Amino acid sequence: MTDALQKAYDQELSLTGKEIIQQLLKNADIARSEEVPMCQDTGFAVVFVELGQDVHIEGGALEDAINEGVRRGYTEGYLRKSIVGHPLERVNTGDNTPAVIHLKLVPGNKMKITVAPKGGGSENMSGIKMLKPAEGVEGVKKFVLDTVKAAGPNPCPPIIVGVGIGGTFEKCALLAKEALLRPVGTPSHRPEIARLERELLDEINSTGIGPQGLGGRFTALAVHIEIYPVHIASLPVAVNINCHASRHKEIVL
Repeated sequence: MTDALQKAYDQELSLTGKEIIQQLLKNADIARSEEVPMCQDTGFAVVFVELGQDVHIEGGALEDAINEGVRRGYTEGYLRKSIVGHPLERVNTGDNTPAVIHLKLVPGNKMKITVAPKGGGSENMSGIKMLKPAEGVEGVKKFVLDTVKAAGPNPCPPIIVGVGIGGTFEKCALLAKEALLRPVGTPSHRPEIARLERELLDEINSTGIGPQGLGGRFTALAVHIEIYPVHIASLPVAVNINCHASRHKEIVL
């Protein structure tokens, strides 16, 4: 992420935008050296688990173990607790649990866990739309661009834009979030999708929203797209926006 910010700093034409990116880089250095969060919003704990089908979990439930890890991490690490236990009653759980857990069964005898804290400001700017198939790639591009424009400064740009295309309503949204797990700026392995990523990034960075919404060339650092087969009658598109603090950590057990 810092490499992408440094590249943006080198190429930013706006003096204000350049100064903001410099501040973001300095903030990242302070966070690294002092081992503190680079943003006070330490997010919803989103956990992706790839569980080898030959792995057997003993001594309790995997979900309970993950939530206990989140509980310890946020309390012992003095991270901000942002989760309320009921979406309408709004009472804080006090330890940032429960996590959102996405479990995928894969071949093998190992387990890969990826933790991706997701801040509320950027999450709130996300969107999904069920397009008509006839709207095609231009409809996809318009929706992504409209979503980013509507978000404006709210997700703390420069942002990373995750896009899901295809699948069902819920699969499409998950694809968009999974797209954010890719290292910033890593293109899709599909040439036509990599080309679409570049086109969208250019169009987003032509909006002039700029770093922190104060104008400039770099509204986004990257656009990542994931796709999935879809019903003949459908063309769902989801956009999941991440702020510049793209925080991921993974481990293989």
